[in-house]
Amino acid sequence: MPPATPADIDRALAAGAAREVRLGWTQVQIAGVGSAELAALRRLVSEGRTPLRLYVALSGPGPAAEELISRGPTNDPQLTVRWIKVSIDGALGSRGAALLAPYADDPGKRGLMMHGEDVLLPFYVRALRAGIQIQTQAIGDHANRTVLDLYAKAFAAVPPAGRKVPEPRWRIEHAQVLAPEDLPRLAPLGVIASMQPSHAIGDLYFAPSRLGQARLPGAYAWRSLLDSGAVIAGGSDAPVERGEPMIEFYAAAVRKSLDSFANDDWHREQRVTRREALRLLTLGPAWAAFQEKDRGTIETGKLADFTVLSADIMEIPDQEILRTECVMTVIGGTVVWERPTP
Repeated sequence: MPPATPADIDRALAAGAAREVRLGWTQVQIAGVGSAELAALRRLVSEGRTPLRLYVALSGPGPAAEELISRGPTNDPQLTVRWIKVSIDGALGSRGAALLAPYADDPGKRGLMMHGEDVLLPFYVRALRAGIQIQTQAIGDHANRTVLDLYAKAFAAVPPAGRKVPEPRWRIEHAQVLAPEDLPRLAPLGVIASMQPSHAIGDLYFAPSRLGQARLPGAYAWRSLLDSGAVIAGGSDAPVERGEPMIEFYAAAVRKSLDSFANDDWHREQRVTRREALRLLTLGPAWAAFQEKDRGTIETGKLADFTVLSADIMEIPDQEILRTECVMTVIGGTVVWERPTP
């Protein structure tokens, strides 16, 4: 196929943004784009083609990320650019996630690491001094430990007085598999676990064989992380996953597949309450975007960004959650989408 033209990209982004609004999302946090896509997103907003709020990360390390560090964040009410996405390992399904011990179903593999400390630590230090938020994708337990170690070293190298943003709210993207001794490390460091509940209900078919029984208690460990005091920002990882809020809510609170299946070894004790699941998808992401004073809860003085659903997801039976639909999306006090009357 020929390369996408700017017009192709604009149409695709507009269609995607319209879908998000129909699903009930009021903001999308986009984890890593290049300069061309960022320019297209800015056109989308400036031309008034979407009401959706956007919190956008540039991919790094690289020229675009270095430019952001140099010039500083852009805090616009609708399109904010203040963070950088770094990938440090691969996916669990392809055995690319970096593990401390070999894969249970392929003892010759431990996954891959994309960057070393010599590259990332100086990069993190520059970002910390400039007030740029960092999120690092880490899936395997070796990758997660490495990121926690690097964050701790960067925080020690640049104490709060030397930072443009004293509380940096750095994130680990996915935080899928952690060694038990690393689970309590996020809260004291102030590191946010940016997690996607649907990963757990999709991966349940192959993760036990990949990881083996001993590592499963630290996999998709929402309960353990919350109990340790860590903040979880819930997301969807779309387009890898479907990007539907009811699937993410259901996965966090029920921890079964979409057809109600879960193996006995799937550690359903790691699920959260429905109130906690709601917080994961509302106040958690608002906190992770430095927006908790304006968004994340419905209360006096905050922006009127909220979603009306077809059923009370705090009370209905588990399977009815997946049949619940968005009937109205409100952003900034304006009804930006409403389900047509049957």
